[in-house]
Amino acid sequence: MKDKVVVITGASSGIGKALAFAFGREQASIVICGRSLEALETVGRELSQHGIDHLSLQADVSLESDVMKLIDTTIQHYGRLDILINNAGITMRSMLQDMDPEVIRKVMDINFMGTVYATRYALPHILKTKGSIVGISSIAGFRGLPVRSGYSASKAAMNGFLEAVRTELLHTGVHVLLACPGFTTTNIRFSALDKEGQVAGETVRDESKMMSAEECADHILKAVKRRKRDLILTTEGKFVVFMNKWFPGLMDRLVYNSLAKEKNSPLKKA
Repeated sequence: MKDKVVVITGASSGIGKALAFAFGREQASIVICGRSLEALETVGRELSQHGIDHLSLQADVSLESDVMKLIDTTIQHYGRLDILINNAGITMRSMLQDMDPEVIRKVMDINFMGTVYATRYALPHILKTKGSIVGISSIAGFRGLPVRSGYSASKAAMNGFLEAVRTELLHTGVHVLLACPGFTTTNIRFSALDKEGQVAGETVRDESKMMSAEECADHILKAVKRRKRDLILTTEGKFVVFMNKWFPGLMDRLVYNSLAKEKNSPLKKA
């Protein structure tokens, strides 16, 4: 990773922040973006304290103009772009029948269209370096999760989009990685949108039993180095993907019963 230029969206916390440190420790130059300027400045100070070369840029990936500026500024500053990590994302928690459809649109704009914008405008530069495009997806992209229909849809869309892009780039030398963490200890659940699109502000799962963001970032770093095609993390995640492919009816029941146990779940317990 020495002297590589890495753009990480949504890097002011969680997996994105952990990725900035993971790649930075490998002597890459890091460009981080996020919507909160205060959070970005905090991460930037921490990166500086560790001697990591970086650039912090405020950007909302759901806005095409912000993403164009992010990529343009990266090229102006570093002159190249080697790795794009599409990490920015939000989640939601509500039954469809109770939800304002605008919630799903907002999730899709950030999780899916943010990936489309960043990949599209970074691609000409990544083609020159024969670099990597990474999508931080989710097990929910393979197996839809009840009470998270919008989130599941956005990650399934990302999966299909990047698979198509990978095939388009088959003979170009560009690497495309789809990384799918299971439940990870990040802020994403605390910032989940409720049925009206408001931030819920609490997690409904036991965070102590989840993979840490730092461990997740280390796995993704190794996968980029090895130019892997797919990365499915956690034993639970691998089980879900395998079982959903071969025993989808059974998985409907298992997933329902599992998520019905969450705190304040609207699903009726079997």
